[in-house]
Amino acid sequence: MSQVLHTPPPTQAPADDDLAALAARHGLSVSGARPSLPEYVRQLWARRHFITAFATAKLTAQYSQAKLGQVWQVMTPLLNAAVYYFIFGVLLGTKHNVPDYVPFLVTGVFIWTFTQSSIMAGTRAISGNLGLVRALHFPRAALPISFALQQLQQLLFSMAALVVILLCFGVPVAASWVLALPVLVLQFMFNAGVSMIMARMGAKTPDIAQLMPFVLRTWMYVSGVMWSIDKLTKKDHLPHIVTILLESNPAAVYIDLMRYALIDSFHAHQLPPHVWAAATGWALLAGIGGFIYFWKAEETYGRG
Repeated sequence: MSQVLHTPPPTQAPADDDLAALAARHGLSVSGARPSLPEYVRQLWARRHFITAFATAKLTAQYSQAKLGQVWQVMTPLLNAAVYYFIFGVLLGTKHNVPDYVPFLVTGVFIWTFTQSSIMAGTRAISGNLGLVRALHFPRAALPISFALQQLQQLLFSMAALVVILLCFGVPVAASWVLALPVLVLQFMFNAGVSMIMARMGAKTPDIAQLMPFVLRTWMYVSGVMWSIDKLTKKDHLPHIVTILLESNPAAVYIDLMRYALIDSFHAHQLPPHVWAAATGWALLAGIGGFIYFWKAEETYGRG
């Protein structure tokens, strides 16, 4: 007699839809899943105290090993301004026909440093804090925003030194100084947005942090930090498209607006057309666009 062996039919793995239904029935959710955009904003707002405390702690620790401590928050941009004054103002002669060139230059350096430092810190916001990202659950956008806030706090220290420089060089206190506040708000929105864009890119490709100093240095040279864009664009030898690009450069827009607010010899006709609309547009485009761009990759940060 032959014996027939009956093997049980192979069991079929449950489909993904069945697993999702089973998890939902028992109240389970994907670990680290990206929340909806409104919920993400609510989570971020709930951690606003962490953002400000983290920014303040980073700022305090930045120069903790230096003997002069927090004095370097002001000395660093001032030394940069002194170097640029010698090279561009004295050797290359860009100070000629630029009234109040020292306040003009120092204002440009301080405002540019705010953007530059925010973007550089944002580029490393995720890749440089993987331990924190992997250990705690929080909206990852808190990191690039807190780094931008840290740079804003540092700029406020520098602005106190800038006021002293303005007064020493005979620039009077004026009602237009109040305009510095909305300029800083718009620039902070722009810086935070670009920082979030670079944070996502830097999280995926950390080597971008090595490339950014060269990109930012090039950006600085075309932003009118050491020279007057207005005087250059008034000349006839520049193509019209180059003039438009120079005048609509967001870094130059915020620098010129701050000069207009603080320096009485910097007049409205030196500003590019529709400058406030441009400043607001760049702030909204970078701030909202950068936030959404960063949020879309929320699930990927700290993995891999």
